[in-house]
Amino acid sequence: MRILVAAIFGGIVMFFWGFVAHMLLGLGNPGIHQPVHEDVVLSSLHEGLGDTPGVYILPSFDPKQWNDQSARAAYAKKSSSSPYAWVVYLPQGEDMTDMHRQLPRQWASDTLAALALACVMGLAAIGFARRMGIAAAAAVFAWLSVLVPYWNWYRFPGALTWAALAEQLVGWLLAGAVMAWWIGRGERKPA
Repeated sequence: MRILVAAIFGGIVMFFWGFVAHMLLGLGNPGIHQPVHEDVVLSSLHEGLGDTPGVYILPSFDPKQWNDQSARAAYAKKSSSSPYAWVVYLPQGEDMTDMHRQLPRQWASDTLAALALACVMGLAAIGFARRMGIAAAAAVFAWLSVLVPYWNWYRFPGALTWAALAEQLVGWLLAGAVMAWWIGRGERKPA
């Protein structure tokens, strides 16, 4: 029960930190820019991408053609001289100001992540400082395993990638402090 309560506390702290990080500090925005001619781009999306929602990488290459040397050479030439785009596409559109679905999902995600971290903290370490070390290591692990590959493979902006490290590290240290305190309540200090 101690782990579950710690996870709920950690999820709440992380959720509110996410609000502060994104809405007040702007850590979700570095490297993201406004298009010069948004309406021109939007009007071409249906024609260029069709009706299938998903992620599109432009210029595009069919992985089934990887062993075709001429197709790869043509793609290498095209990709080295064309603009690059990583597009999350919803052809039907969605009201981006209506967050009634995203907010509960984010809280659930934060709480489940806190539960995983609380389990590791509870099993792996005795003492506040060690549990905080686990929280810091988990934040850096998450950043290295998710955001750095997005920077590396999908060309996410470096500024966004570094801001994500700050967001994750500070957030999990804050949540980790609450969780480490809660898990360690009444714990005997090792002799």
